[in-house]
Amino acid sequence: MKKQLIHIKGTKDGLVLRLDDQCSFTELVEELGKKVTDGHLDGKIDVQLHLGKRYCTQEQKDQLTEIVEEQQKLCVKKIQSDVITLEESHKLLETSRFETYVGIVRSGQTIRVTGDILVLGDVNPNGRIEAGGNVHIAGKLKGIVHAGMGGNEQAIVSASHFEPTHILIGNYVEVMTNESQYILDNTDQIFAYLGENNIIAYDRIQEIRNVRPNLSTFKGGS
Repeated sequence: MKKQLIHIKGTKDGLVLRLDDQCSFTELVEELGKKVTDGHLDGKIDVQLHLGKRYCTQEQKDQLTEIVEEQQKLCVKKIQSDVITLEESHKLLETSRFETYVGIVRSGQTIRVTGDILVLGDVNPNGRIEAGGNVHIAGKLKGIVHAGMGGNEQAIVSASHFEPTHILIGNYVEVMTNESQYILDNTDQIFAYLGENNIIAYDRIQEIRNVRPNLSTFKGGS
C-alpha cells in the first residue's frame, strides 16, 4: 500500500494539512496538488500547513501555498515547521539570555540587553533600561524601562520600589505623569505587564505566577 503523504484534519478554525517530512519535495508537491483538487475540499476554508521536521525555503513555502490556493475557496493562513534556521536559532538564544547588572543606572545612562536583565541597584530618573525580554529591578526604579523590545508583549517589568517615569512593553508605552491610583497607593514589590486591550497594568510581584505562569522555568520542589 502506498504511504499516505498528506493527512487532513478538520478543526473549528478550518483545515490542518499535515505533510509528510520524509518523502522528496517533488513527491509532496505532486500529492498536494491531487489532494486539493479531488473534490473533497470545498467552501471558503482557512488552511494550516504543518511541515513536521521538513525545512522549506521561502520559495518552497510559496509554492505550497500557491498549490493550495489554486482552489479559490482555500486560503493558507499559517505554515508551521518543527525546525528553524541557524539564524533563527541564534536569535532565539540571544533573546533567552539572562544578564545581571550590578550598580546604579545613572541619569543619561542606558543599559541595553537582548534577553532578560536583573539590575541589582537603583535606576535613577532619566536612567534607562532596554531589554528584549523581562526587566527585574532589585532596587528603586525611578527612570525609564522598555521591556519586550522587538514586540514581546509577554514581557514584564518588576521592581522592589516602583516609581518609574515611563514604562514601555512591546510597542506600548505608559507615561507615569498621571499614575494610576494603584501605583499611588502601592510602590513596593510591584510589576507591570500588558493586560487586556493592550493596556499596561500593575499588580503585586506575588501575582506574577498567576499573570505570567510560563515565566517560571524552575523544575522540582513543591
